[in-house]
Amino acid sequence: MTVVQLVAQFEYQRMAQSNRDRVVDLTAVGLGTGCLILVGLGYGAPAWTFLALGLLLLFTLCLFRCDDLTRAAADCGLALTGVLYLSVPLAMLVLLFASPGGRLWVFFVLLTVMMTDTFALFVGRQLGRRPLYTRVSPNKSVEGALGGLAGGAAGGLVAAITFFPLPVWFVLPVALVLSAVGQVGDLFESMLKRSFGVKDSGTIIPGHGGLLDRLDSLLFAFPVAYGLYLFARLLEVGP
Repeated sequence: MTVVQLVAQFEYQRMAQSNRDRVVDLTAVGLGTGCLILVGLGYGAPAWTFLALGLLLLFTLCLFRCDDLTRAAADCGLALTGVLYLSVPLAMLVLLFASPGGRLWVFFVLLTVMMTDTFALFVGRQLGRRPLYTRVSPNKSVEGALGGLAGGAAGGLVAAITFFPLPVWFVLPVALVLSAVGQVGDLFESMLKRSFGVKDSGTIIPGHGGLLDRLDSLLFAFPVAYGLYLFARLLEVGP
């Protein structure tokens, strides 16, 4: 997971070109990676303390190393976005995976998001007529988004029948929420790429762009999934 964090954040920094000063960029990468490592080792409170103090360091570096004051706030914001956009969701994934029954939740999220992406692509290509959000992603359609929701629900149903030990009445709404949130995550990354003027986040996956292009939906889905996991535990839904 640390390698995933490093690669994705380097892709983000390269896309954003948030600051020509490599000290700021490397500090942002180190901050996100360090936070993820601490969470993975089970040091939750120190991880968030490290993140808070690291953000203060990042802001201080932006203050004293900026060359163009008209770009200072934007560059600082881009560096901050890179940390929060990647390290916090991945930390939620690590926390979910380490929780009782959390591994099944992780597989459930992966299946739901994968089915969402597959159905959205297929339905959008075959039946897509009405644009969903032309300014951000001109190829996405309302029909494709609805197909994605159907795919997410189908994935949740398969999970509930096969391996996920929660009742169907709970799993299906959760799957629909994760499907919708995942599609928002996809649109958010598309917005970033259009803002930065790039087609893909990288070239690490031939024919599919960068690692960040593969993670976009999951970066939004996992924090929501962790919250829903805690909610299910509170309600004592399932074993």
